[in-house]
Amino acid sequence: QLQLVESGGGLVQPGGSLRLSCAASGFTLDNYAIHWFRQAPGKEREGVSCIWASGMRTSYADSVKGRFTISRDNAINTVYMEMNSLKVEDTAVYYCAARSSCLRGNYDYWGQGTQVTVSS
Repeated sequence: QLQLVESGGGLVQPGGSLRLSCAASGFTLDNYAIHWFRQAPGKEREGVSCIWASGMRTSYADSVKGRFTISRDNAINTVYMEMNSLKVEDTAVYYCAARSSCLRGNYDYWGQGTQVTVSS
């Protein structure tokens, strides 16, 4: 089965950290850019970060710049997003998605999402 599977979400206090994983099953991530999105209740889906297939270039939304870091390990077919200095407003379901470029194209694969809750 061809799919992306996210993990690593949970409940964390403000200022805390989490690391999300996005693992590919049934296909290789080598040729795909991977995006992280999030969607909070009652809000539109927001692009959070993207890493190019080469791993040499990344991009971030202004709201997470300096706090989140996206990386990839193609050897184990996994992309990570390290989230530090978490804020209450980071609470959302986080999804990863794969397409050929960070800049354009259709998304070929989506994950099912992982819940991140930041609360004291």
